[in-house]
Amino acid sequence: MQGNLSEIDIRSILQLIELGQRTGELFVEAYSSTASNTGTQPPPRSLAGQSWYVFCFNGQIIYATQSAGSLLRLRDYLRRYKADTALDKIQVPYMASTNAPEYGYLWALLENHILTPAQGRNIIHSMVHETLFDLLSLHQGSFTFEMGSALAPQLTSLEISPLLAKIVKQVQQWKQFHPHIQSPNQCPVISDPTELQVALPVSTFNTLRRWADGHTSIRQMARYLNRDVLTVAKAIYPFVQQGLVQVFYEPSVALANDRKEWPPYPENKVKRVVCIDDDNVIRKTVESILNEHGYEATAIGNPLQALSLVFQLKPDLILCDIAMPELDGYEVCAMLRNSTAFRQTPIVMLTGIDGFIDRVKARMAGATDFYTKPFGESELLMLVEKYVGPGYPSSNLSTRLLDRSLEDELKEK
Repeated sequence: MQGNLSEIDIRSILQLIELGQRTGELFVEAYSSTASNTGTQPPPRSLAGQSWYVFCFNGQIIYATQSAGSLLRLRDYLRRYKADTALDKIQVPYMASTNAPEYGYLWALLENHILTPAQGRNIIHSMVHETLFDLLSLHQGSFTFEMGSALAPQLTSLEISPLLAKIVKQVQQWKQFHPHIQSPNQCPVISDPTELQVALPVSTFNTLRRWADGHTSIRQMARYLNRDVLTVAKAIYPFVQQGLVQVFYEPSVALANDRKEWPPYPENKVKRVVCIDDDNVIRKTVESILNEHGYEATAIGNPLQALSLVFQLKPDLILCDIAMPELDGYEVCAMLRNSTAFRQTPIVMLTGIDGFIDRVKARMAGATDFYTKPFGESELLMLVEKYVGPGYPSSNLSTRLLDRSLEDELKEK
């Protein structure tokens, strides 16, 4: 089952899954504001370009997540139980699937008795609720439902119909905040502390001052306080109306939901990029552009050779063509994702055809992003900067080359 949300809405899709008692994964991708050619309104800024997974078992929802890969949301929820620092001590779980690594980490916390089953269920229920809130607010995008084995093991399941009825009502109620508050991803900040302090009890003012820092979104506040976003928005709405509190989109918050939680890179560390592509022109172009802009770029034409060399290169970012002989990009990506060394490394698939099915297959193989060829210098640099940051300008070719033995090996190949 697949199609566009202009033809069938999310609510109807989920009802069909429930009616047919389906087991599998629903993947939904929002159109960006420039991708919609239908003449209808683009999705809200906070949703454009995002994607979601909903995992079902026998017509019930067992887990749902925004763009696969991020642990930011789980870390927010763990703050309720003062367990967010425990996430740093957990190794990549054996059952952290490509599309649901967050779920795997949650299970690892349960197995290590850092969370109780009741706390785990509470977190999953909240995750499902907030994911469906976004999906039911979405009207432009594409979807596909793939039948398959259920996400396992399972901690809980939720009936779709009563859940939809509750969240649809909340989505409708959310509209009362427009235009003052538009999205749960907006960040409140106190604009007039003196006047607001007069209007509020001391304890309430101190609580609001703690969270309304201009960097914490309404959604994050809801996670920390164990409340739904509607309740939090209602609490601050009167002060937004009066101009005592302002809300805005912070770039880092807006992007956090659409990318993986990549570790920060030291400013003086040269970022290493590997490009796997059988097209000689593409390889030379990528190497030339990235090396000139302070990256350490290596292009490999043979996908079988790439699988062995990439473990020696240990890149910060992998660009991988889809259509290649012997092994296609999906297979290469899936094999890399099966290795602990590359579970968290951003992998961007390159293709000459920008099709929805290709995007879905890339996501299911574990790809972080999907990029259409041909591309120019500025487009390539923007893509690389998105995942590993800017190049290191003070580096030069001699200091950025790989270790000599590996460089010679690549040249011989």
